[in-house]
This record gives sequence, C-alpha cells and structure tokens, in this order.
Amino acid sequence: MPFGTPLMRESVRKEVTVPTEKEKMLAGELYDAADPALVAERLRARKLCQALAQLPADAPEQQYTDLLYDLFGSSTNVYVTPPFHCDYGHNIELGRNVYMNFNCVILDVVKVRLGDNVLLGPAVQIYTASHPISADEKQKGAEFGKPVTIGNDVWIGGNAVICPGVSIGDKTVVGAGSVVTRDLPSEVFAAGNPCRVIRQI
Repeated sequence: MPFGTPLMRESVRKEVTVPTEKEKMLAGELYDAADPALVAERLRARKLCQALAQLPADAPEQQYTDLLYDLFGSSTNVYVTPPFHCDYGHNIELGRNVYMNFNCVILDVVKVRLGDNVLLGPAVQIYTASHPISADEKQKGAEFGKPVTIGNDVWIGGNAVICPGVSIGDKTVVGAGSVVTRDLPSEVFAAGNPCRVIRQI
C-alpha cells in the first residue's frame, strides 16, 4: 500500500488531548472557574474551613491536625487560627512552623509556597487569582493565576495584601496594611500601598 493512503495517514495521526480546566488553571492559563470539577473542589475546601472554624477550642489536637491534613493534603506543623479561608487548600505548600492568625485568606488557584517560620498577621490576604482586563473575557468567566512565593522567616503584618505573582525574600518583614504588588528582596522592612522597601534589616 503506498505511503499517504487514508489508512496510513490514520495510523500515524497523533492523538490530541484537550487539557481539563484544572490543568489549565494550574498551568496559569485562562480557565473556566465554573467547571463542575473545580466547583466541587472549592466546595470541599469550604466545608473543611467551616469545620475548622466550628472546632471547639478545647478539641483534641488530633482532630485539628486531621482537618489541616485533609485541607492542605500533606502533614505539616502549621498553626491556623480560625476562621481561615482558601479556594482549594492543596495548592498551598507549607514549610515548618508556619503561623496564620485570625481571618487569613489564601486564594490558591495556583501554587502558594510559604517557607519555614512564616508568620501571617490577622486578615492577611494572599491572592494568586486574577482576571483578564478585557470586559468580554471577564463576562465569559475566564480567570487565570500567578503563583506566590514567600521565603523563610518572613513576617507579614495584619491586613496586608499579597498580589498575584509576587515573591518575598527570606527574613523580610511586611508592614501592616501593605499592598504588595511587586517582588520584595530578602532582609528588608517594606510597607505602604503600593508596598516599597523602607530599609534593610
């Protein structure tokens, strides 16, 4: 049979796989947040956050640890003071001795990495989720994410907002109420809106 006949072309054709909305989300591409599988995952995280908030203050430590394991998908010695809110939980990578004070929010549509000994003050908000500027794209429900990385020994003051795509270096301190829109180097004190380096530590 000569090369190029329909049968031969059929046999050498590569199979094209269409990425799922979750795969597109994790890759930082535009995705549909209303995808049923993603809605189900967010609902699961919301229920776990709700269970954490309703846990009695004197509940056995194992109950608390089990809830955090279910939420983050790995064992960690993080201490979370409820209430805490996140989109998925399993996209949050935690180092050792992480502390989150009351009312922290992490929108983890892509990876959020918190290093060792990170302290989050009350109501700190970490965003990876973003939307296109185009109104047409927004109306279609399209979203995308940019990862956030926070180094070791970082302290973020209360009510600070960490915007999508930001990296914060080791041993840096972010002042309360700051809006961090750009990367911060290691060992500095930074504050303000927009956040800027005030001095070296």
